[in-house]
Amino acid sequence: MKTIAIGLILSSVLATPAIAALKAGASAPDFSTQASVAGKDFKFSLAEALKKGPVVVYFYPSAYTGGCNIEAHTFAVNQEKFQAAGASILGVSHDSIARLNDYSADPEFCAGKFPVASDPDGAIAKSYDLKVAPKQSGAKDTRGMEIDHAFTERTTFVIAPDSKIVAVFSSADDKIKPADHVTKSLETVEGLAANKGH
Repeated sequence: MKTIAIGLILSSVLATPAIAALKAGASAPDFSTQASVAGKDFKFSLAEALKKGPVVVYFYPSAYTGGCNIEAHTFAVNQEKFQAAGASILGVSHDSIARLNDYSADPEFCAGKFPVASDPDGAIAKSYDLKVAPKQSGAKDTRGMEIDHAFTERTTFVIAPDSKIVAVFSSADDKIKPADHVTKSLETVEGLAANKGH
């Protein structure tokens, strides 16, 4: 019942009309923020990450919720394919760093394979022109714990090393499933790697 309730809440939040996210061809706003990988927090810098290759920045509503769990797990099991294409992954949500320390280390979800970043006030999401919905009273995650933060619409950006956005995938616009964000972004970074080789 709790899972159904949070699913309905997130569905209603994400079904509202989306603000137009930044489009392919736009420059990705730079940001630095607190992030966690394998349960340890650190300072993530997009500019630093882009020096190593493309970065897939995916925004998601909340750790420990149905679609977000599927998406994190799918990114984790495909992380080596992203790495082989020279790309890195970063998840971004309004979750506190304490929640993300748990989530990033959880073997069912991020499994220590990639970092997830905290955007507590939604500043990063808003810089990417994403809709931020207020927290929902009584919303609980799949562990039965209260979700005490706002939600950002599920949107994935593939960013090239020159900071240009090369692809955008939005569940609000395209009705794509959480796992599709992974397969579509993987196809994009593999395409970038193939073109670089020519």
